[in-house]
Amino acid sequence: MRLLTLTGNELRKKFLDFFAGKEHLVLPSYPLVPENDPTLLLIGAGMAPFKAFFTGKVNPPKTRISTCQKCVRTGDIENVGRTARHHTFFEMLGNFSFGDYFKREAIFWGWEFLTKELEMSPERLWITIHTEDDEAFDIWHKEVGIPAERIIRMADNFWEIGPGPCGPCSELYYDLGEERGCGSPDCAVGCDCDRYLEIWNLVFTQYDRDEDGNYTPLVKKNIDTGAGLERIASVLQNKPSNFETDLLFPIIEHICQVGSLQYGVNLKTDVSLKVIADHARSMAVMIGDGILPSNEGRGYVLRRILRRAVRHGRLLGISNIFLADTLDVVLKIFAEAFPELVEKRSYIQQVIRQEEERFQATLAQGLELLNREVDELKEAGKTVLEGKTAFKLYDTFGFPWELTLEILEEQQLAMDKEGFDAAMREQRERARAARGEAEIQVAIPDLSSLALSECSYEETATRGSILAMWKDGALCNAATDGDEIAIILDKTSFYAEGGGQVGDIGQLLAEIGRLEVIQTKKLPDGSSYHIAKVEEGSVKLGETVTLRPNLARKAATARNHTATHLLHAALKKVLGSHVNQAGSLVGPERLRFDFSHFSAITADELRAIENAVNAEILAATPTGILETTQSAAKEMGAMALFGEKYGETVRVVVIGDVSKELCGGTHVKNTAEIGNFKIVAESSVGSGLRRIEAFTGFGTLQYMQGQEDLLEQAAQLLKTRPSELNAKISALFEKNRELEQQIKQLEQKLAKGEVDELLQKSRTLQGLPVVLGQVAATDADHLRDIADLLKAKMGEGFLLLAAVIDDKVNFVAMATPSAIAKGAHAGKVIKEAAKAAGGGGGGKPEMAQAGGKDPSQISASLAAAWTTLEICLRD
Repeated sequence: MRLLTLTGNELRKKFLDFFAGKEHLVLPSYPLVPENDPTLLLIGAGMAPFKAFFTGKVNPPKTRISTCQKCVRTGDIENVGRTARHHTFFEMLGNFSFGDYFKREAIFWGWEFLTKELEMSPERLWITIHTEDDEAFDIWHKEVGIPAERIIRMADNFWEIGPGPCGPCSELYYDLGEERGCGSPDCAVGCDCDRYLEIWNLVFTQYDRDEDGNYTPLVKKNIDTGAGLERIASVLQNKPSNFETDLLFPIIEHICQVGSLQYGVNLKTDVSLKVIADHARSMAVMIGDGILPSNEGRGYVLRRILRRAVRHGRLLGISNIFLADTLDVVLKIFAEAFPELVEKRSYIQQVIRQEEERFQATLAQGLELLNREVDELKEAGKTVLEGKTAFKLYDTFGFPWELTLEILEEQQLAMDKEGFDAAMREQRERARAARGEAEIQVAIPDLSSLALSECSYEETATRGSILAMWKDGALCNAATDGDEIAIILDKTSFYAEGGGQVGDIGQLLAEIGRLEVIQTKKLPDGSSYHIAKVEEGSVKLGETVTLRPNLARKAATARNHTATHLLHAALKKVLGSHVNQAGSLVGPERLRFDFSHFSAITADELRAIENAVNAEILAATPTGILETTQSAAKEMGAMALFGEKYGETVRVVVIGDVSKELCGGTHVKNTAEIGNFKIVAESSVGSGLRRIEAFTGFGTLQYMQGQEDLLEQAAQLLKTRPSELNAKISALFEKNRELEQQIKQLEQKLAKGEVDELLQKSRTLQGLPVVLGQVAATDADHLRDIADLLKAKMGEGFLLLAAVIDDKVNFVAMATPSAIAKGAHAGKVIKEAAKAAGGGGGGKPEMAQAGGKDPSQISASLAAAWTTLEICLRD
């Protein structure tokens, strides 16, 4: 049987069409950023977005689903490029059953797709099963007809991650032929060589494991299939690795052109080419899903991937900016699967370019520091770099610690990872303390018996019936005074947190109880639940409660949310169409809006943005909300948010001809209700990411009153009126300038006196005039002025001066050309002087500056300087 040849795009479509024909709901890939799952940093498996459906706590939209899911994993990033199959980004083909079909259908359909649809030879396919899974063996052997000798039992064919749903799995391997093997007579399925390639994995979720390790059969059994798109493509295209397929190789060809390189000639070159190709795909998709480079979380994953690609470019001899230009090649590969990336091309490219430029600017400086540390380690006979030094590289220069580790390993050195982790923990603790925020988390019980799809949010609802209550993750029938519980109602007017908008708070009034709602959140299927505390009395399951959301807070939040839409439109109008929302926080007190832009916003631009929003508020434009299909919303020009996943039916908020956005939040009915809009802050919060904070309504009024109070207080301090503050401050500045001039003149007189005194103490070393001493200086510039004056008066020679500034020691050293000719070196001398005072530094032969921590060691520093200078002159 011949092997069908398909492109990556054709293979993806063929898989999804096949399972659509098996009555599966085909869904687009979920974003890489997990929804309502704080346990995951990024989506790393096809089943990850469906965890709530697998546990049975929430019912899926259909019991049969199929996807081709974007995935990112970096757990074994060091293997990328060194093996045929490892990637940071990959696509996972999947078909899933939630209590519907089970082993027989999953096995038969997998076999049908591979042998009939893809025309793979059955003789080349091998099967593995769990050691004790006789049911799977019988289906494969007796029903499908696989010879028993090609069904391998393996003890590790069992999928589980702690307590919860789990079960045995069955894998399909493709035999690539003896020529791809290791040559060992024992070579078989499971060998580490490339002959037998796993292309399909069927997970039979049939047990529920408890905390004690007991396995209970599930009433509703599930199927989770994972098949690597790149792996199957490599088989169909008869390529030795995934990197030669049409899903990756065009990027390698592009890098070869950029660097005038050849693929397949040098192993090290090939590794770097593969790393760049893999990482180029990852960064494009991650940025397309709204992730931006940073030093924390998923932003750090992106930064690490991008900067690792830059370094491999340097290893290939590519020293200029090159990564951003790979995007067009990546987009050609992904245009069919992820058309939204093409729409965001300019934005993605700008983020990559800016991060690459930033890293190029710091890479040389960081490498210089690391190389210096490596030299010192080797001189001292040590093999481990201190963790705090590695953390400084990470924190100051943006070096991913893994990159530092790679460079050290190339020098047969190691890194103190425990010390690095300790420094990282300290930084995170400081960051947490600064944020002072606490996220409310509650455990979700099994809600599969509830018809959650019938629950609704109705803004005008006044009463709702309690469909479910739980406490500490367990369902309950009643709650009393002091209990903290979660509640699901059949109808609610409490808006659930989502889309950047905070959840509503307020009260629920039962027949003999009062509950304080402290947060309203969403379940994975989108339905709402309320986190509440029973303030008095009691409440029971099935009871009807009166809904009393905090209406003043709700109205203030709506004002701020509509204002964010007007702000988004104003930003595009003033700054350009490249601006896209990258996150927001909409609350009753203020709004915060993050957006893509690559430079600080000028005062004039901020004023224009503010005026544009206020003009729309004064225009009293009605707002409208309509529900339509995704395609219809796109045709009407409605904007969608980065990284958001929308169902087929979407909600569009329309504000006249100014704004059309997909949004599920609450809004005013007329822009005039916003009252006013005032920008109070604009800042950078990441690479290519800016943030605006603003007030509306009463928030603006309170802010302006606060500003008036500050002006009044300032006027009182200066004994004038607010209207005359400018004149008073200008007069003070002028007086201050006059005083500074007087101080400078006095410092110059004092410096001349100190210089004359130092010259009297001048010594001669091997015929060279030398001045070493301590002086009084107010800052580093003052210290250098004294040194310049001394050098001018000396004519020729060498000097080193020390001064105590802010409880630390500052040093400056200078050498005249004749002194340098005799061997004097300011950088070498100052380095030893600073080291004696617990510091460091260096510089050029003619001039150098350094610092020390211990002022009590200045005498020792001057002595060290004399000794070092003596050695320099002798050598």
